[in-house]
Amino acid sequence: MFFGPLPLSDAEGAILAHSLRLGSIAFKKGRRLSADDLRVLGEAGIAELIAAKLSDRDIGEDAAATRIAAAVAGGAVQVAAAFTGRVNLFAEARGLLRLAPSRIDAINEIDESVTIATLPDFAPVEPGQMLATVKIIPFAAPADAVERAERIATDGPPPLAVLPYRPLSVALIQTRLPGVKDSVLDKTVAVTRDRVEAIGGTLIHDSRCAHDEAELAAQIAGAPEADLLLIAGASAITDRRDVLPAAIERAGGVVEHFGMPVDPGNLLLLARRQAKPVLGLPGCARSPKLNGFDWVLQRIAAGIPPSRAEVMRMGVGGLLAEIPTRPLPRAGVSPETHRAPRVTALVLAAGRSSRMGPTNKLLAEVNGAPLVARAVDAALASQAANVIVVTGHQGESVARALADRPVTFVHNPAFAEGLSSSLRAGLAAVPSESDAVVVCLGDMPRVASAVIDRLIAAYSPLEGRAICIPTTHGKQGNPVLWDRSFFTEMAALSGDAGAKRLIGQHADRLCEVPVDDAGILYDVDTPDLLARFTEAAGSGSVSAPDPASAGSSHG
Repeated sequence: MFFGPLPLSDAEGAILAHSLRLGSIAFKKGRRLSADDLRVLGEAGIAELIAAKLSDRDIGEDAAATRIAAAVAGGAVQVAAAFTGRVNLFAEARGLLRLAPSRIDAINEIDESVTIATLPDFAPVEPGQMLATVKIIPFAAPADAVERAERIATDGPPPLAVLPYRPLSVALIQTRLPGVKDSVLDKTVAVTRDRVEAIGGTLIHDSRCAHDEAELAAQIAGAPEADLLLIAGASAITDRRDVLPAAIERAGGVVEHFGMPVDPGNLLLLARRQAKPVLGLPGCARSPKLNGFDWVLQRIAAGIPPSRAEVMRMGVGGLLAEIPTRPLPRAGVSPETHRAPRVTALVLAAGRSSRMGPTNKLLAEVNGAPLVARAVDAALASQAANVIVVTGHQGESVARALADRPVTFVHNPAFAEGLSSSLRAGLAAVPSESDAVVVCLGDMPRVASAVIDRLIAAYSPLEGRAICIPTTHGKQGNPVLWDRSFFTEMAALSGDAGAKRLIGQHADRLCEVPVDDAGILYDVDTPDLLARFTEAAGSGSVSAPDPASAGSSHG
């Protein structure tokens, strides 16, 4: 890859290295320079600029990141679309993140252009939580580096995967000493049930007996069959020959290990009976705060119960006790700051189709399905968390035509007031947990789900990308993604222009997302265009619309 000053005569196709602002010119870093761009720069008196130019043995940042992320990702891992050389990976299930650290390290050591950052091995994760990010240091990676990374990633099981928690059945036995109140034991049951249910398990049994070896052994032998047996002693285990380990052995079990280098949680007992794990709980297990018992419980639920040696290796990072510089270290920690954005797709399908005469274009049949179904299906196939369809004109007919699709319908009785009224009705129905909305138009049948995914991948309000709009050949198209912070302004709009006017008012928060897809410019708003589209769809040639057929509204 060449990087440095380039004369305009040699800069077509090069990538701008630094943002450029000069009068009306505002080109952002990373822009691939077209002949039109160079003409504008030349007219402004610019003779050369700093840019990167890829060779035949370079792979562009987005393509390189996508290939490496796909090779690295294993089960229950979602790979997001690439943007600015970054691909984020998210959990698809609740469980434990498993890594092959040596192979992740090996990929990071290939070339300085290739980087992978992950959460720690065995990190408990929630659905939608970010696990890792693959980042190509701008603006490309050598092809041989990408190929080496792929070989390392595929040399064995994927080096990054989520092991979902299994539906674990758990039995609990508590011992008691004279004078211990039932309320204390009841609290232990409640805390244990909450712990087990948090990982998708079920506490199927709890019983109590005296803190006596014989009585406890009888309880163990008589406990119902469960995936895991927990024993909470009235007194902490102090030795391998104490009441709990002795009772386990008396009932036919085997003590595998006592103690662990995790604090709190030192006095955990690891045992086994009839091929099922048995845990003697440390006293801290009566508290809901994170302790060593949680680490062992999570691994058992994920189907990888720790061995004696693995428990003894938990000391690095095992200091969980609260200290002045880290109060309540993990209590209530939420992955919200590192989760996939929740984006609602809003399909506007309420218009009267005034230029179509008596025909409602949205209901026009194209290859056996209504035209509007194409926009809805693209939204459903994307990474949007949910899809809302706003109806208006002939709303019941539109809803019937889409009745077999998992969407939420919102009717706009004021549809005659224009696009803004449908936008307002749709925004009011967006779930409170959604971070943003991508506004799709029902009469734009050639917008692909991949375009929506590119917008979601680009979206990052913290980095100034709060409005994301697709572009092709220098033209802005649809759909448009809007951060929730704009909802109030969008709801205050009137008329038929949608939210287009807001884009200019918030240029500092706008991100243009280049896509090689002229479908973002194509809407069907006349009988002639509908006939041409229907004919093209019938012949299977709808993938390359005429870029001159430009949509006129921005959601």
